[in-house]
Amino acid sequence: MDYIILDIEFNGRKFASDLPMEVIEIGAVRLNADLQQTDIFSSLIKPVYFSKLNSFIKKKTGIPQEEIDIAPKFPRVIGEFMKWLDRGEPFMLFTWGGEDLKRIVYDTRMHKLDDAFWLSMDTFDLLKGYLRYKNITNDVSVEAALADLNLVFEGNAHRALDDAIMTAGVFRAIFDHLDLDAYKQKYKDLYTNAKERRMVKNAVRAMRSQKAAPTWELLVSKHLEGKIALTDPRKEAELKEYFEAEAAKLPPRQAPPQQSPAGS
Repeated sequence: MDYIILDIEFNGRKFASDLPMEVIEIGAVRLNADLQQTDIFSSLIKPVYFSKLNSFIKKKTGIPQEEIDIAPKFPRVIGEFMKWLDRGEPFMLFTWGGEDLKRIVYDTRMHKLDDAFWLSMDTFDLLKGYLRYKNITNDVSVEAALADLNLVFEGNAHRALDDAIMTAGVFRAIFDHLDLDAYKQKYKDLYTNAKERRMVKNAVRAMRSQKAAPTWELLVSKHLEGKIALTDPRKEAELKEYFEAEAAKLPPRQAPPQQSPAGS
């Protein structure tokens, strides 16, 4: 079994445009069964819609515009990456959070390419694995995880290959504490984002702290109205399923003690 640690960088204007954000760099590390690095993959990608990197992305990644201008386009790079991945040996794909694989799937579909390869592979969200290992609930960055584990890395954060190498360092450090079989998964389309799911989770806790029985109707009317649009039935169904799962985690409410009749 090989372990593939993937990271991407993407470009776009998430909240200021209806145009899709696009993958502009893929970086990956291949580890063997002994967790030794045996190969790397790295490539920039020339985007279709936002050919000029926005100022935030340029500052964050340090990717030169000149290199993006001459980079190959997504279909070519993703084809090379798929060949690099699929060498006939079994492998599992690891990401820090779910955004990286989602962006690859979205761009694959945007370019009208077959997404079956990505939908069929076993994946593992190492961020969730790390949170379970540390028994914490708030998301952390790879850099914060490295610092917490007293690991030192010299490289450029927010460049895909360097981030993949950093993530591989975390993976090695906590490997013995990861239940890969229990938490591996296939890619699943999500119609909600992490912020929306976190809002539901916090609302469930708030309802319980206020001694109110968590119900979907109360959640929508008191906590989601005006904050999350539920016009897409797929999003509503997904949030409702997430709400029910979070509500089921709560301990049962204790009935108030019964008072003895007067004079007994």
